[in-house]
Amino acid sequence: MKALIEYIARSLVDDPTQVHVTEVRGGSHVNLDLEVAKEDMGRVIGRGGRVANAVRVLLRVAAARDGKRASLDIVEPE
Repeated sequence: MKALIEYIARSLVDDPTQVHVTEVRGGSHVNLDLEVAKEDMGRVIGRGGRVANAVRVLLRVAAARDGKRASLDIVEPE
């Protein structure tokens, strides 16, 4: 699941080297934190959050296939 989010995020942004995904597992739940460059936040979130929601749906489908639950948080860069 981490690889899926990295692949999607790197495809969306201008600077793929700034994409970092942190995975935290807790039983059957997986929480992923996505961090991108400040300039690429708009591309990852999209207008009205549409891109972010689409990525979350894809993540949930991939997690359901493995019998897990997953969530994605997009972290604000410093």
